[in-house]
Amino acid sequence: MADEKKEMQKLTFEEVKDHNKAGKCWVVIHDNVYDVTKFLDEHPGGEEVLLEQAGGDATESFEDVGHSSDARDLMKDYHIGELVEEDKRDNVPSKKPNYGDETKKESGSSWLSILLPAAIVVTIAMISYKLFM
Repeated sequence: MADEKKEMQKLTFEEVKDHNKAGKCWVVIHDNVYDVTKFLDEHPGGEEVLLEQAGGDATESFEDVGHSSDARDLMKDYHIGELVEEDKRDNVPSKKPNYGDETKKESGSSWLSILLPAAIVVTIAMISYKLFM
């Protein structure tokens, strides 16, 4: 029961910033704080990857790598708390990646980037045709 309270402690971002070395390595991922000090030697990407993010918000880096569900489950072992409300970066409802939405947005903008220049070229061609014929 005492461990559960420790895991749910509220921490400020300033407190996290102080844990930025190999001996005290904390990272924030989706507003949750993880003490990854004991995981440094075990991290498949090497300890340098974690030390680069130590004392800071590693959410973007963590998501960019595309960690497996096993890695996400392993995070529970290192969870020590969460950021206080005013320091949370994800105050908007869950910013956990929704890969389907990103794909749709990108594909929509790529269509626009193809159709818009094509429409401009066709318009210029029609105007040129009418002017010179």
